[in-house]
Amino acid sequence: MNRFHVGLSMLPIFRKSQIALATIGAIVAVSALSFVAMTTHSLMLLGSFGASALLLFALPEASLSQPRSVVIGHLAASVIALGCLALFGPHWWAVGVATGLGVGFMMLTRTVHPPAGSNAIIVFLAKPGALLLVGSTLVGTLMLVAMAVIYHRTTRRHKYPRYWRAIEAVQTT
Repeated sequence: MNRFHVGLSMLPIFRKSQIALATIGAIVAVSALSFVAMTTHSLMLLGSFGASALLLFALPEASLSQPRSVVIGHLAASVIALGCLALFGPHWWAVGVATGLGVGFMMLTRTVHPPAGSNAIIVFLAKPGALLLVGSTLVGTLMLVAMAVIYHRTTRRHKYPRYWRAIEAVQTT
């Protein structure tokens, strides 16, 4: 067996019902955010929210999908990126600094949420105002989490969230 087959065996296998329900959950959540963005003419819909929807609806048990990681990860990455944009300007290397600092912050605070890693790129490309971005990031992530909580309690597929605050530390090598 080659190394690619070993890697495939580690991927989860989803039942058709799980796929259908996660698909519907993501459709409803992202469509709701899009509706709010269009009707209020706000930034409410970040590209990284699509990846967040995948985690929230397909892998709700993962620590990366818990409310604390989703909200703080996105908010911190956006604020750090805004700070770097203001401090360094829109230079090619500044977006890398912002992304790296966001990653480090999420690891340090145990709020790792991979989709939030793209927020620095979004900030540097869109150059939104600070209040608009922070407000949209906070409201958007809270809406996503609220929809995930309602969705998982309604479908009774998963216990979500598993926790609201940090759980005991797990040492990584």
